[in-house]
Amino acid sequence: MNFNFLSPVSDLVLAHNELLSTQALGRILKIHSEQNGIPDLDHVDIAILGVLENRNDVNYIGEEFNLNEIRKSLYGLFPGSWNTTIADLGDINKGESVEDTYFALKTAISILVKKNIIPIILGGTQDLTYANYRAYDNLTPMVNIVNVDSKFDLGDSTKPIKNNSFVGKVILDQPYNLFNYATIGYQTYFNPQEEIDLMDSLYFESYRLGQVSHNISIVEPALRDANIVSIDLTSVKGAEVSSNQKYSPNGLDGKEICAISRYAGISNKVTSFGIYEYKPSKDDEITSMLVSQMIWYFIEGVNCRVNDDDFSEDRNYQKYITLVDSQELVFYKSNKTGRWWIEIPFLAEVNNKLKRHTLLPCMHQDYLDACNNKLPERWYKAFQKNCV
Repeated sequence: MNFNFLSPVSDLVLAHNELLSTQALGRILKIHSEQNGIPDLDHVDIAILGVLENRNDVNYIGEEFNLNEIRKSLYGLFPGSWNTTIADLGDINKGESVEDTYFALKTAISILVKKNIIPIILGGTQDLTYANYRAYDNLTPMVNIVNVDSKFDLGDSTKPIKNNSFVGKVILDQPYNLFNYATIGYQTYFNPQEEIDLMDSLYFESYRLGQVSHNISIVEPALRDANIVSIDLTSVKGAEVSSNQKYSPNGLDGKEICAISRYAGISNKVTSFGIYEYKPSKDDEITSMLVSQMIWYFIEGVNCRVNDDDFSEDRNYQKYITLVDSQELVFYKSNKTGRWWIEIPFLAEVNNKLKRHTLLPCMHQDYLDACNNKLPERWYKAFQKNCV
């Protein structure tokens, strides 16, 4: 497997790792080191991948950064009762150009996903999500992206890509593989009204910070339906992070961002998970620890994955049918986990043996709303997208 563009984990981190308890996560990882090279990827389930690229930051002034503090924090945590094998593949350094870095990241993700290994990408700037998305061009026909962010990052797609404008490129650049894009934790005052209206007109999903903080479980169906999850650390409120990382007094708190990471891990569809916009500072311990805990919760979620979406046998589910404005809605509830799905009617007649992609994850509340003659919003947006 040709990963010659990866640089090993630094000796400084490895020396620190040797001092840790033998039960610590760092002692059971397969680590890419100068001495031993890239670990064998057979039987690996999750791979950590650093990307030291930040040149497309709109505020870039030539600063370098590394991920050593995150690795030290992460390695020092204790694993749960996990049955996954985890590797740390080291870092993708800056290429000659940003496009070179994108190509290396795209190649690495493509190789890993084909081997059923979930990459956890630790990034510089969030425009790397574009390279992550492009890695799926030959992997899956339609892609769902969830972006945990205070902004939509749509930007002007006719201009060069930046960390605050990569989503426009995702939507408009060929090949068109994007089916759904959902933003979790957006803050209205950071987004032009035109972008908010555009998100609505494209039938994409957006969850305001207030909605998410009021009831974190509303975002679970969107994450259950995602292939790619991208987290911008500026979505976390300033009080929770180090000085260079502070962005806004309002934002998601540590528990909320870890809950979202766990939902992403539990999702059977999520095949890549990225944390971006990390900015180290002298008092870095708090940000690096928060990122480590987010990674921990994602891995914990992966270990809790349950295949509960096989609706070919009656004993696996309960089926509920309700009418809303003369529209028949069909809900399914998994007997194994209690999770809910709603059937998308325009795909149902293609093949009556229900497959995963004909069903849209939803909440019990959506069923209760439907019983009260209210169309579930997720269903409506999915329906409209397929009518266009």
